[in-house]
Amino acid sequence: MTEPATTTTPPADIGGVSGPRLQAFIERIERLEAEKAELAADIRDVYAEAKGTGFDPKIMRTIVKLRKLTPPDRAEQDELIDLYRQAVGV
Repeated sequence: MTEPATTTTPPADIGGVSGPRLQAFIERIERLEAEKAELAADIRDVYAEAKGTGFDPKIMRTIVKLRKLTPPDRAEQDELIDLYRQAVGV
């Protein structure tokens, strides 16, 4: 990962915008984006490991999504999937 770009001159207050405060927000976002990329790589590694032991990552991703839903939302989704399957003859 490359380091975030830094300015050579200190930020200034311009037009009612606090340069130092804005820069602090931008730098926090950049750090969080870097952490997010690292986490995404870790998650890919776990799916690859699971695949290596015989599990299907695509199905695992579906299960992860389903576990995030509340039981009523999951039931509604299941009903709609069944309805759509019947509608298209699957």
